[in-house]
Amino acid sequence: MAIQEHIFEIIWSIAGGAILAFVGYAFKVLRGLVVSSLAVSHDKLYRYAEFYILTNQITVDEMKNLEHIYKGYHLLGGNGTGTELFEKCKEIPVVERRTKWNPYYLAKMEGEV
Repeated sequence: MAIQEHIFEIIWSIAGGAILAFVGYAFKVLRGLVVSSLAVSHDKLYRYAEFYILTNQITVDEMKNLEHIYKGYHLLGGNGTGTELFEKCKEIPVVERRTKWNPYYLAKMEGEV
């Protein structure tokens, strides 16, 4: 008879446990998405910044793109190194049309690397 008297408490306890388990899982997935997004932003920011710094030129469109990547990176908690690279890119001469290419990237495009 004791179980029948407490059936609603038992059901609510099971439901509460299931909800807590789901919330824990959802936070784990959300954290994974944030970490993954930060990693992708980090990679793009570093690759683009390296390219612009090595060629010492950047177009307006490239700068706008880099700003978008940096904003997301920074909002997700990116470190100061990304900020340092972004600030260096802001000092690079802005050109209307790209005329310099990093030899490493050219070789990759031509299949030499």
